[in-house]
Amino acid sequence: MPAVTSGKVLVTGASGYVAIWVVKNLLEQGYSVRGTVRAESKIAHVKETFASFGDKLELVVVEDLTKEGALDEYVKDVDAIEHMAHPFHFRAVDPKEIIEPAVQGTTQVLESAFKHGASVKRVVITSSAGAVLTADDKPRTFSEADWNDAVIAEVNEKGSEASGLAKYRASKTLAEKAAWAFYEQNKAALGFDLVVLNPPFVFGPLLNSTSAPENLNETMGHMFKNMTSPEKMLDKLTLWRTGNCWVDVRDAAAAHTVALVKEEAGGERIIISAGPFQWEDWAVAARSLASGAAPEESESTEVDLINYDTSKASRILGLTYHNKIESIRDMLSDFKAKGWIVKPSTA
Repeated sequence: MPAVTSGKVLVTGASGYVAIWVVKNLLEQGYSVRGTVRAESKIAHVKETFASFGDKLELVVVEDLTKEGALDEYVKDVDAIEHMAHPFHFRAVDPKEIIEPAVQGTTQVLESAFKHGASVKRVVITSSAGAVLTADDKPRTFSEADWNDAVIAEVNEKGSEASGLAKYRASKTLAEKAAWAFYEQNKAALGFDLVVLNPPFVFGPLLNSTSAPENLNETMGHMFKNMTSPEKMLDKLTLWRTGNCWVDVRDAAAAHTVALVKEEAGGERIIISAGPFQWEDWAVAARSLASGAAPEESESTEVDLINYDTSKASRILGLTYHNKIESIRDMLSDFKAKGWIVKPSTA
């Protein structure tokens, strides 16, 4: 399919942490944006944030993306879709609570685009590196060829006893598998192609409306605790001296725009990652930056168990990434401006 270099883009879940940065990026690149939100109360902040773009931004309320035809009217005159809405929490008891809306929301977006999106040329879906990795106690580098089938088996076996993280990763894996199955089954008749982006942990400053630290999403909630009260991480997260991989929210957003522009991205699954981290890295850097000192290096000697081959992202998207110090400096500045950090942690 041809690249989508202009026109109108539908962004689902437009008030979300990553999605609102995607909206910003698209508007700044000259696109018009139609964003969906779950409730009328979500509209005012997004509108105010992008007031300077006037009628280039339209927001509509779609309470339930899983309902058949929920997006039929809203795909009719758009050139591309960025599907970003996905339940993101670790609180599900029954795995179906998070898996079913994830899968059904994804397939309904594709169904609407197929049946009513005559002008849609590309659909970009935000999946997760959680749909790629498999937990292991040995270092491993994963690529787009890998799938987290193990977490599906774990959730099927343990049901409600599976961890909240496992249920979330299973929802991401199954939703992405459903997207690719739909694409392959209907490819000959589709007027659009599909791109799936797989970011790991996403960190960085906030654009979305968040009234207090306890209302942060799961990832940023952990980051805030790690930066301001690392002793709480010791109690609540066995991840304290381990890690994962990460990407700055602004780079994740940029990837979504570039994925529209690059023709060769069509039909591709692409991991976007700035590299591995240890949770201790962030805490040490945050303490030094908050106190005005030069950034310190973590003394952690833990081995990075998870890494990703990002050669496809480099080759197709040509991304450059914020580093940890840039990202954490901007997060600290953001948290201070919100009045969430009164004094640096001395833990």
